[in-house]
Amino acid sequence: MLTFSFNHIALSVKNVNQSLEFYQKVFQLEEIKNTASESKTRWLSLNEGKQLHLIPRPNFQIKVNKAVHFALTTSNLDSFISNLKELNIDYSDWRNTPNKDYIRKDGIRQVYFQDPDGYWIEVNNDI
Repeated sequence: MLTFSFNHIALSVKNVNQSLEFYQKVFQLEEIKNTASESKTRWLSLNEGKQLHLIPRPNFQIKVNKAVHFALTTSNLDSFISNLKELNIDYSDWRNTPNKDYIRKDGIRQVYFQDPDGYWIEVNNDI
């Protein structure tokens, strides 16, 4: 039987520098070397060997909806939400209630917000 583990997520972005700044500011991610090519794609470390790749596509039309998202988890969701407020980043629950977190049936709290290209990001406390 084959086994798999998560390696990276890649996002097409209109302005790679703006997106890099956003992810560094919101998640305090460290930029790492793009070892795959000499392209302008920028890589960020998600720790434990996991990565976020930002691929510049300035003329690409990006279509998104909340059901297509990626999720990160933190042990201190309240602190993270405070950080979103300080950065003036709007967030909502799954039902789009502004500035509200959501508690799932299994007790996990979560919030959703969008990056500069409109990609949806979930942050939860599922640790």
